[in-house]
Amino acid sequence: MKIINSIILCFLTICAFGQQVEKSSFNDVLLKGATLVTVTNGTMQSDLLVSNGKIQKIGKDLEAGDATVINCEGKFIYPGMIDGGTKLGLGEVGSISLTQDSDEIGEYTPHMQALTAVNPNSVAIPVTRVNGVTTVITTPTGDLFPGTAALINLHGYTPDQMYAGFKAVIMNYPSTGKRGRRDKRSEEDIKKDNEKSLKKLKDFWQQAEVYATIDDGSYNPQLSAVLPIVKKEAPLIISVNKKSDILSAIKWSQEKEFKVIFSGVADGWRVADSLAKYKIPVIAGPVLRIPSRQSDRYDAAYTNVAKMVKAGVKVCLRTNETENVRNLPFNAGFAAAYGLGVEEALKTVTINPAEIFGVADQLGSLEEGKVANLFVSTGDPFETKTQIEHLFIAGWKVPIESRQTLLYDEFLERDPGAEKNK
Repeated sequence: MKIINSIILCFLTICAFGQQVEKSSFNDVLLKGATLVTVTNGTMQSDLLVSNGKIQKIGKDLEAGDATVINCEGKFIYPGMIDGGTKLGLGEVGSISLTQDSDEIGEYTPHMQALTAVNPNSVAIPVTRVNGVTTVITTPTGDLFPGTAALINLHGYTPDQMYAGFKAVIMNYPSTGKRGRRDKRSEEDIKKDNEKSLKKLKDFWQQAEVYATIDDGSYNPQLSAVLPIVKKEAPLIISVNKKSDILSAIKWSQEKEFKVIFSGVADGWRVADSLAKYKIPVIAGPVLRIPSRQSDRYDAAYTNVAKMVKAGVKVCLRTNETENVRNLPFNAGFAAAYGLGVEEALKTVTINPAEIFGVADQLGSLEEGKVANLFVSTGDPFETKTQIEHLFIAGWKVPIESRQTLLYDEFLERDPGAEKNK
């Protein structure tokens, strides 16, 4: 068994370090003559200077100085896209438990930090970022309180280098729905399980509220992790999907007066007015999925975001993926096509998540002084034909390479040795 595990780890190491040939560079770069899609200040023809990790200057006819000049005429510059909910960096091979670090044992593990489990060499990270996704929330999974999610940039040698300034405890709100097609529980059993979970939830928060009043030097890691929530200093991300559960979660959060962000929210379109009334921001998605009920229209998931935005809800998107976070722009594209529109769809993967996570002063748009997370493309990133030509994360010019691009280049013009040996 030890030999097999060693082989697996060796294979993963080779994959991780064999996926990037060219090194990232950290130099001043002047992007000339592009169309800037700023998100917050419209679209303009302009130059953009990247210096010291920031967007140093935006304007026409900028002087290069010592900066490397890249001609971007006919190209477009967009802010890097942000995915509001993934397991990126927490898993590699689904069938190998040794490579899965998203799910901790236990119902109450809010103190478990997803950031510490992130693998900076995950083969899925380059695959994701070459599609224009520069930043993601990486999220633990599990029971009632699975852990603390973290916002990370998709470049760096250590998790701390990748950290992008936001963390939040995740809470899976007790559900009154089935857990899947294989769930054979009766309606009565589902109701009993829900009541038990709600009681556990109530008991836990009562303990946390009492703990917040104690100052005797005692330390409880689970309760300490949620103290900022109890003290109204940090938001709680609540994963909830069914209409009745969403309404219950709204009532519960209003009674507690907690800062909350709802995640998943598959039935958001059914209760959009309530979400808007209480100004609850939403991490919606994935958009690319089938309806949650057989009675729903085929496009229920596609139109969910548009209906919430129309009602006045601030929404950002998530893929809820590990390997296929690269599909974030196409989730946004479907939302755009089904009522949201391209401009609003772009906001759901740029400035909206930045505002929801409290980092809008650094990320989410092309503005002077913000972190240089951006990409140069041949067109609309929601279109599959669009190519990403240049990529910057925190000012680093990252090569457009991944295991997929390297395999493509390797086999595009293959020269079989067998024929030469004949």
